[in-house]
Formats: sequence, structure tokens, C-alpha cells
Amino acid sequence: MAPRLKIGVRLHPGADGRAVETAEQAEYAERLGLDGVFIGDHLKPAGPYPESTVVLAAAAGVTQRICLGFGVLILALRNPAWAAKQIASLQYVSGNRVLLGIGTGGAMHGAEAWDAVGVPYAERGRRTDEALDLLPGLIRGETVELPSGSSITLWPGAEVPPILIGGNSPAALRRAIRHGAGWFPGMPTLRQVEDGACQLPEAAQIAVGAMARVGAERDEAVDLPITGTTAQAAEQFAAYAEAGATWLVLGTFGDEWRAQWESIAEAAALLD
Repeated sequence: MAPRLKIGVRLHPGADGRAVETAEQAEYAERLGLDGVFIGDHLKPAGPYPESTVVLAAAAGVTQRICLGFGVLILALRNPAWAAKQIASLQYVSGNRVLLGIGTGGAMHGAEAWDAVGVPYAERGRRTDEALDLLPGLIRGETVELPSGSSITLWPGAEVPPILIGGNSPAALRRAIRHGAGWFPGMPTLRQVEDGACQLPEAAQIAVGAMARVGAERDEAVDLPITGTTAQAAEQFAAYAEAGATWLVLGTFGDEWRAQWESIAEAAALLD
């Protein structure tokens, strides 16, 4: 029997990134019975969101159960040892609730952030692979030799969270297979999910990132993967689960996130 599809929502920190709003949203998502809250990441993001580990730490402090998801962490912008320290610390304070989506960044964010940290944009894929090789040992608190030739042992060690590689490209899927990770595509078709599930190991997680507008009659003019009444949304959730998704991570529109999340939770409950 396939595992139950888990439903997560993307946090809306707002243009000013208020921690109070982050805490309120995380608490509300947990109260609704949703499975996870997720946040994007970039040094200079195209959207208005603050630093991802800080946001997820704020969410961890006001919740007990809900998963804390990077959707996705741009690993190559960070020193691998520092990234591992942040991830392990978040695992430590949250009781191992992290889901670690990792991406290489994309053209929509531009090259300014890469220039700022002295990482050539063209090298982001190679540096991501190098960091992925180092990350598990660093997170566990093992002594790891770094590319510089020095070694380091981090404390506190923590359980390595599930790792999912972000991106829809064949290169992203190959990276997931090479590193024994899951996959985190954004707005894929059902066929793409099915094809990815066939290539990944049977136990690998697939988290599908999508946009949603749930709770009203379907608007055929809106080009969204998840739209329509709660019953129609539940049918679409089930279709992604049947295709091989283990997570559905939904972003919503506008300021009415409470109503949207309530409708998403109602649709999710129809799957049980």
C-alpha cells in the first residue's frame, strides 16, 4: 500500500518578513492538520522572503509536529560546513522535523547574489554536488575533510533529514539518483512525476511543488495545477499520489491564505 500523500503549504512571510506572521502561519497550519510548512531560499530572492533557516527556526519554536521544509535551499551559495551547522541545529531544536530540499538556483534570481559571495554562477552545479557529498557526514557530527584540506567535526550532530533535489530538468533528476536523494520538481505534469518515479529508487520521496486556488468552482482561465472545489482539488491530489508523489507543497495567492489553507486541509481530509 502506498504511503499517504502529505500536504504542505508555503509560508507567506510578507514583504517585511515579520516573525510574528511566520509564527502565526506555522501554528495555523499545524492546527489545520497539514503536514508541513515550506519556505524558499536565496541570498537575493526574486520574491519577498527572508533567510530560510531563520524562518523555519521561528516556525519550529511554535509547533510540535509539523514538518519544516526548505523549498529549496540554494546550497552552493553557502560554505558547506556552515550550511551543515545550520541544518543540524534546526534538526536539533525541532526534534528532527526538517525536510531538506536543495537546489542550484535559477536565472530568475539573477547573478548578483553569486557575485556577492564570490561563487561563479556557472559553477553552481558542480559546487552543489561537492557540498552534497560532504553534507551527510557534517550533519551527523563526523570528522569530515573539506576541499581546503582541513578537517572539521561539528556539534551538535543530528539525524540527516530527508534530502530532495529541486528542479524539473533531467540534470536535477540525475543528481537525485546519483546522491540517493528524493526529487522536488516545481509544477510538473503528472506524466513527469510518473517518469521520475520510475527512475528513482522505490523508497525515494517526491515532493511536487504547485500553486493552488481551492474552494471555488474551477476557473478554466486560470492555468493552475490545483484549482476548483475542495472535491475537485482532492481528486487532483489523488492523481499526484497515484503518479508517485509523496508530498504536495502548495503555494496560494493573495492575502487570504487562511481561507485557502482551510480549503486545502478540507480537500486533504477527503483523501483519508
